[in-house]
Amino acid sequence: MMKPSFHIKGFLKDGSLLTPWQERLLVFPEAKWDLVLVSDNASTDGNSQREDKRRRFMAELEMKRFKIKKIQDKTKTFYGIRAPPDIFRKYNCLLGTPDKSAPNLNPEDIVRITTRIRIVYFILHKIELPQDEKKPGRFEGEKTEPDSHFCLLSQKKSTEKLEQLIQDKVFEAVFPLHDNSDGFGKALKKKWARWRDVIYVQPVQDIREYFGEKVALYFAWLGWYTIMLFPAAIVGIIVFLYGLVHFSSSQISKEICQANSTIMCPRCEPHCPYWELADTCTYAKVTHLFDNEGTVFFAMFMAVWATVFLELWKRQRAKDVTWWNLYSWDEDEEEMALEIINNPDCTIPKHEHSYLHSTLILLGVAVMITILIGIAQAIVIYRVVMTVYFTQSDWDFVRERANTVAVMTGALVHYFTIVIMTKVNRMVAMYLCNLERPRTFTEKENNFTVKFFTFQFFVHFSSLIYVAFFLGRINGRPGQYVRIAGKWRLEECHPSGCITDLFIQMAIVMGLKQTLSNCMEFLTPYLKFKFHQIRGKSNGKGQVHTEDGAPDPCKERWQKNYNKVEVNVFSLFDEFLEMVIQYSFTTIFVAAFPLAPLLAFLNNIVEIRLDAIKMMRLQRRMVPRKANDMGIWLQVLEAIGVLAVISNGLVIAITSDFIPRIIYKYFYGPCASSNTSDIDCLTGYINNSLSVFQTRDFKGDSELSSVNVSHCRYRDYRNADDYNFSVQFWHIFAARLAFVIVFEHVVVCIKFIAAWFVPDIPQSVKNTALETKHQELLEELSRAPPEESELPTAWSPFILSCDSVVEHSTEV
Repeated sequence: MMKPSFHIKGFLKDGSLLTPWQERLLVFPEAKWDLVLVSDNASTDGNSQREDKRRRFMAELEMKRFKIKKIQDKTKTFYGIRAPPDIFRKYNCLLGTPDKSAPNLNPEDIVRITTRIRIVYFILHKIELPQDEKKPGRFEGEKTEPDSHFCLLSQKKSTEKLEQLIQDKVFEAVFPLHDNSDGFGKALKKKWARWRDVIYVQPVQDIREYFGEKVALYFAWLGWYTIMLFPAAIVGIIVFLYGLVHFSSSQISKEICQANSTIMCPRCEPHCPYWELADTCTYAKVTHLFDNEGTVFFAMFMAVWATVFLELWKRQRAKDVTWWNLYSWDEDEEEMALEIINNPDCTIPKHEHSYLHSTLILLGVAVMITILIGIAQAIVIYRVVMTVYFTQSDWDFVRERANTVAVMTGALVHYFTIVIMTKVNRMVAMYLCNLERPRTFTEKENNFTVKFFTFQFFVHFSSLIYVAFFLGRINGRPGQYVRIAGKWRLEECHPSGCITDLFIQMAIVMGLKQTLSNCMEFLTPYLKFKFHQIRGKSNGKGQVHTEDGAPDPCKERWQKNYNKVEVNVFSLFDEFLEMVIQYSFTTIFVAAFPLAPLLAFLNNIVEIRLDAIKMMRLQRRMVPRKANDMGIWLQVLEAIGVLAVISNGLVIAITSDFIPRIIYKYFYGPCASSNTSDIDCLTGYINNSLSVFQTRDFKGDSELSSVNVSHCRYRDYRNADDYNFSVQFWHIFAARLAFVIVFEHVVVCIKFIAAWFVPDIPQSVKNTALETKHQELLEELSRAPPEESELPTAWSPFILSCDSVVEHSTEV
């Protein structure tokens, strides 16, 4: 068996290797390769500079006593990399054997396979090649970002690392291999990554052993979130069915359907006719499905549900990480240990803060948010213009439902805006994150997460915020409308309320995002995988070249792994982001869409298996990452819970007609003056909520004033003579404000009580941590030297250190 030479290599004055790595095939039949490096033959043939860098990189690995195996075919060259055992012994020595309690660790293995891959991946990205000439810096892409940036080496020359070599096409890819043996990989394919297992519990422990703790925590959280969605979906269905039962029996719907003589003011100008209120009978009935007495209860329930969900998840997470022996794991300590293993002479960078950079970042974020709000306003303008266009349509169906069609097409435009701006937001967030110069990769990921999610939140919800809180409230009144560019007037709400517009917007955006996005999420890697398979078969028809001409059994496995879809360090981030955005839809504005938890529940059942199949069968294996929590995502979820309380309180108080109905029922309706039991207390509500406008007061529009209509009605609370706000308007305004204050304080108090009632950490986990710490202290005490008074006099010269005592006692 041929073995690599491990002699120390020197460098010439120009920095090139004196004895470059000798390309020979190293055969280790028993070895399991930690990582595979791939280079494109077309990019190295005829390019001596790339070839020299590749040889020098392999020489650096050889000096670290890595095992290297080379396989070459017509188009690609593969390099199997396996680290020497002493690296992992140092890891166990520095961190106290963190994998000692691994239930499935083989006796001959020093660490579990996920730890091996993570350490080797870290070291490969820390190898530095001196550059002859200093090149201008490049933008750091996401696909080749190393797993950590903990330590910086002070060097006089500029250097190149693996990510730069991949950008320069010296190497094409680096990835760990999927397990095709009878280990965890095969088990996960059989009982997890299959559509037939869609209703079964996930093997989180096996996922952890194969993909690492970060991926395992994602699937554990996703499974817990899906389970907790079930009761929320049940309550949402009950609220929806309550509205469906009263679909045709609502007093408000009856009055609208019977209002054949109520002439409403035109919806747009010019050329928009007067219309009868009874024409919107169906719209009024649909509105009552989502704006009824159960809406307030459901909004409060979902606010408490969000708190209970997070508290129960914290308990579940604590149990999992305790079982994994990661309860007190310190990420900084581990990354520092990896740096010392790679280079004991490294210089640890200090925490830095620049007020100039922070100011620039704040300005960048503010500018980006302003742009996103401007895009939301552009969608508003689109709806206003399209309402006028649809009103003049030759198609009766569209003309009669111009406002609804404009809302639906606006929602479609909103969805495509989300798709486009997601790519823009990612680039801007990455650029702003690089300005901060984060010290570690985790710090960089957290900063990127906050910025990117903030941008995505405004993209998804700016238009919804306008529909919920501004639609129909800043448009003015007949004869004095607020106009865009002095031409198009803003939209109005339907006489039965604005909540249906919000429901339509949410249903279309959320529905498209969960269907089309999931289809693209699965079909894109599937088609890429099939394309790579076909291309790999056509390129792999030639014989694999080795020294003795014999085919190598590793070639097929490496080629299959290479043909899978590439992943990057932000692949798991994208999965988290998708689910957190869905969580936002499920909690924020849920009062307007009680079926949102049901849609999220059904989507997640599919999402779990879709992600499992994608990770196991279509994509290359992710580089495992160690973690004991979700990181910054937990703070994001808690912030969403607070926003959910605020937004749902405002939806009920402002968007819904709940408050105006209550005020009318007890102060202005037929039940306010007498205790009549044979009449509905909301009788006359629609007529009371519509103000009167004299058509002669239309200024500058002879077409509207010349029609044989003396007055028209519009949704507002104004006096008929001077068009100022009536007393009832101010009563409703005060009631809305009071409701928001009371609702939010009550729900926040309930949230605090729920958070206190459900402890974050179970007592069993705390007791286990205490017992573990107690046992460790006893072990430390047993290794301590005896007191000086207990030692013989002849031993006193040896009482210099713990090691001296142990040495002397051994000799005795």
